[in-house]
Amino acid sequence: MVSFLFYVLLFLFLFPLHNLAQNNGRVATSTSLTATDETTPWFSPSGDFAFGFQKLQDKDQFLLCIWYANIRENTIVWHANISNPVPRGSRLQLDSQNGLILSDAQGNTIWRTDSLFGNIDHGFMNDTGNFVIMGNDSTDPLWESFRNPTDTLLPSQTLERGSFLVSQRSEANFSQGRFYLRMIDNGNLILVTQSVPSNSDYDDAYYNSQTFDETNVTNSGDKLVFEENGMMYVLKRNNQRQFLTPRSIPSASENYHRVTLNFDGVLTHYYRSRSSNRSGWNILWSQPDNICFNIFGGGIGACGYNNVCNLGTNKRPVCNCPKGYSLLDPNDTYGNCKPDSAVSCDEVGRGSPEDLYSFITVRDTDWPTSDFQKLSPSTEQDCQRFCLNDCFCAVAIYRSDSCWKKKLPLWNGRIDTSLNAKAFIKIRKGGVPPLSPGLPNPGSRQSKNWRNWAVVSSTLLGSSVLVNVVFIGVFCWGFFHVYKKKAKTFRPASHVPDSICHSFTYKELVEATNEFKDELGRGAFGIVYKGVMPICSRNVVAVKKLDRVAHETEKEFMNEVNVISQTHHKNLVRLLGYCNEGPHRLLVYEYMSNGTLASYLFGDQKPTWSQRTKVAMGIARGLAYLHEECSTQIIHCDIKPQNILLDDYYVARISDFGLSKLLRINQSRTLTNIRGTRGYVAPEWFRNSQVTVKVDVYSFGVLLLEIITCRKSLENEESYGPEAILTDWVLDCFQEGKFEALVETDTEALNDKKQLERFVMVGIWCIQEDSSMRPTMRKVTQMLDGSVEVTTPPCPYTFSTTI
Repeated sequence: MVSFLFYVLLFLFLFPLHNLAQNNGRVATSTSLTATDETTPWFSPSGDFAFGFQKLQDKDQFLLCIWYANIRENTIVWHANISNPVPRGSRLQLDSQNGLILSDAQGNTIWRTDSLFGNIDHGFMNDTGNFVIMGNDSTDPLWESFRNPTDTLLPSQTLERGSFLVSQRSEANFSQGRFYLRMIDNGNLILVTQSVPSNSDYDDAYYNSQTFDETNVTNSGDKLVFEENGMMYVLKRNNQRQFLTPRSIPSASENYHRVTLNFDGVLTHYYRSRSSNRSGWNILWSQPDNICFNIFGGGIGACGYNNVCNLGTNKRPVCNCPKGYSLLDPNDTYGNCKPDSAVSCDEVGRGSPEDLYSFITVRDTDWPTSDFQKLSPSTEQDCQRFCLNDCFCAVAIYRSDSCWKKKLPLWNGRIDTSLNAKAFIKIRKGGVPPLSPGLPNPGSRQSKNWRNWAVVSSTLLGSSVLVNVVFIGVFCWGFFHVYKKKAKTFRPASHVPDSICHSFTYKELVEATNEFKDELGRGAFGIVYKGVMPICSRNVVAVKKLDRVAHETEKEFMNEVNVISQTHHKNLVRLLGYCNEGPHRLLVYEYMSNGTLASYLFGDQKPTWSQRTKVAMGIARGLAYLHEECSTQIIHCDIKPQNILLDDYYVARISDFGLSKLLRINQSRTLTNIRGTRGYVAPEWFRNSQVTVKVDVYSFGVLLLEIITCRKSLENEESYGPEAILTDWVLDCFQEGKFEALVETDTEALNDKKQLERFVMVGIWCIQEDSSMRPTMRKVTQMLDGSVEVTTPPCPYTFSTTI
């Protein structure tokens, strides 16, 4: 009997329990998993992969993911695309109609698979690491994890044109990071940062496979293929292959292989033994060779703002703040650095620059894309003097008898020993903070009188401890009483140490706008004025006076300013600065010379079809960035033509993003609890349902139909009759196949009927009343550019309440 139990225990040790209970990888509908320490995941037939919840270290939180189950590291290869890990008690269910649904312990949906067409039969966890959802009537998966990758590719997986991998935020943070591996439409495989537009100009890619042939499109790349044997290549449209891996690689039958875009931006092919748990992951190849030097131009670099990159082992970057700076987030060494002492134009006139500032000198360090002025010829002493006397100058670089002045934020920082350069970093003497308004200026007569009074008072009172106690008590009571009274009438200007835009005084903005005389427009948040300031290339700015912001929520205001200032994308209007002084809250933006999309679309001269499609694509990419690619997810809540601006080249730029949180609570919603503008408002606002990024998708759908037709979403009913509501009219034309009615005599649009039909169908998908039926903005961009097939949309009005 004892020997029998011994063999049973030995069997269980050699063959883990999950191999007995897995049911060959098949998952029946209505099956569920709960986020606990004891829950058994769904295993693949061999037990190589598991799908379920992994508890994160040192946290009572879980990640829904797929991982290698037979190795010590339990390396994660896919995870649900959610911003935050889920709490204990969360539940994943395979629903027969909607696929995978992840909800929290209270039943609120956190994540779900994209809209599925067809009845679901079962799920299956493959030995390839691919989880698929199979339908009753199809041999092709209705959904699969391989088609929705995160940061890793596995053997037998492909990356189609228009698809991408995105890095995680940090080694322990699985939210979306800022590095992307993209297979773009022209056939190139590229590595880019999130600050580079999603699908337009790729001069800023820090790796490029060069598989685009402009002379013969059939020689261009079609997809990235990771074969079962571990070989990886770009498959061209003529079926030729351009290999990325070495021709001789470790056997896939004896080794696991994976390709991961690491959180620091390095794409790496790893392998490790299937049979031994003693060895870890080895590196077969990686790109780029030197990420510190390869990232250059529009992106912020391998490290964050004001940070400095140095190449470490295995071609991985090491980031360090320069002297005089420290990490904004102490737990994120690859993130942004902030100055330890502020360098500000607010102190001009308060003392000589020599009295206020000095320099720290460091060698072979540069931020090559942060220049705003070059001075040549120059000496080292001249270079320091130039920077010292310029309140915008934070750092000066001296080399080859030339001086480059740089202002914050500093981009693309790196160490380059070949430069033979010196960096002069401006710091405040003694590291003291800027002077607060109302305190005496050092060196002034007022300051000397204050100091003399303090010395005399302390001498006279020093002979009596009791008198000292009484005096201090009275003094503190009086100071507190006066300060409290003053605080009610005045708040000093706030400075945000973690913001990367400039803080202005109200007086500076009054002068810049000529006392707010040149009005550019009015909106939900206030009035916009034209101004002139030397903080951008053309000195012209737009200053928005916020008149609907809750003044008591100063912390929230500064937090939102910080978030907005760190968004950088070709299709967003950039925030350059702010003012937060007493009752005055203002934002300083880039000036957009060609006005709003509303005036462009609905003016006397209708823009061409190609111009309109370009604008639509730009808006879609900007929204995709706000929803999925920037460090903090932003829901706009008021997408409409008036909030889309056009720059010098008629490139669409989204404005007013991130401002919805700044509205006063009692003004943020109407009686029906709605934010936004009539005609563009998603149905869930009317039901007090959970508001997600899908409200922006709905608004974009309406806007897209306006761009197609050059018609407003709501017209005068007397003039337009049954065609007054644009969405209803477009739906009628679509169902009757009358696309020509939507563009009338627009020959260019009629000659490109395939694209016209595709844009109309995308618009109808976006305005689905059921928010779960709407695509994500990432998928919208793929459907618009043709890289993803657009299926025929259903009637959007599936509920009784319509808009």
